[in-house]
Amino acid sequence: MSSSAVEFVKPPKSLLSKVGKAISEYRLIREGDRILLGLSGGKDSLALLHLLHHFQRHAPIKFEFAAVTIDPQADTFDPSPLIPYMESLGIPYHYVREPIVKLAETHMDNDSYCAFCSRMKRGLMYRTAREHGYNVLALAQHLDDLAESFLMSAFHGGKLKTMKAHYRIDAGDLRVIRPLVMVRERQTADFAKAAALPVIVENCPMCFDMPTQRQHMKELLAGEEQQNTNLFKSLLTAMQPLLRDGLENT
Repeated sequence: MSSSAVEFVKPPKSLLSKVGKAISEYRLIREGDRILLGLSGGKDSLALLHLLHHFQRHAPIKFEFAAVTIDPQADTFDPSPLIPYMESLGIPYHYVREPIVKLAETHMDNDSYCAFCSRMKRGLMYRTAREHGYNVLALAQHLDDLAESFLMSAFHGGKLKTMKAHYRIDAGDLRVIRPLVMVRERQTADFAKAAALPVIVENCPMCFDMPTQRQHMKELLAGEEQQNTNLFKSLLTAMQPLLRDGLENT
């Protein structure tokens, strides 16, 4: 892939406005931040890559950003095509190979494979951030993800809980931000398709052989939204205290 074959794409105004609002409301990015983006190669993280680049160029706040991809070395998921893509874009990039699939066979306790993999990936992203001097980790969960987590927690855990927009991890040295918390999944999908982003489909048989609770919640929300077009707007309002939880300590 030649360097002239790839360039950054300006995201649509609908995406820029929602991400800009989230950055402002939740104080996601601060002067001098060094941000490490968790880049899986999915539509959401690729969209966030281009959004961060746009805000880096146009926002009044000056910040640096780089990306990290965790390759779990699974037979059904190969994110290595991201390497030449990121090289062409000229963004500092960290590609971390870790045999998470093999480790799961011997180190997984009562967790599901997905929970074990998620915890391992997060730990490797924290380590990469620390080793290279980044103080912020940016993750690409969007409003649909938050709504699904909210319902799963209420229905199955008996708690009002979802992902936070911005918080400091327990160790105190890193902040985690989610700039897409006001963005719908269909918006990142539309952008990825229109911009021909090189989306890498993750197809882990351990996760997708059976319908998951999250998929059930996704279908439930989709059915409800057909009857109530303001559903996600209402859910975003309802989740505000949860999204802001810990914000005062960042």
